[in-house]
Amino acid sequence: MSASNQNRLLQVLLAPQISEKATFIADKNEQVIFRVASDATKPEVKAAVELLFKVEVESVQMANVKGKEKRFGKFMGRRQGWKKAFVCLKPGQEINFAEGGNA
Repeated sequence: MSASNQNRLLQVLLAPQISEKATFIADKNEQVIFRVASDATKPEVKAAVELLFKVEVESVQMANVKGKEKRFGKFMGRRQGWKKAFVCLKPGQEINFAEGGNA
């Protein structure tokens, strides 16, 4: 793997998406949800997760999330849209985000 390719993979994943819905999906379907770069592809996300977390990925589904409209006084503004990836891990694999923090 070239250095530029590895740098690209390190920039694909932005953050884990931690919410009530994400936790429910993680428990039910053995999936993890990530906020990813808006130009990321499924193979890039798969490679990035396998590289960073040392787990095996079975499949990846992507979704574009549209930004919400917000009002600033009398002016309407719009938040930026973003992309999220649903990463399905192979059976027995797990990513634990609780580890690594100071307890």
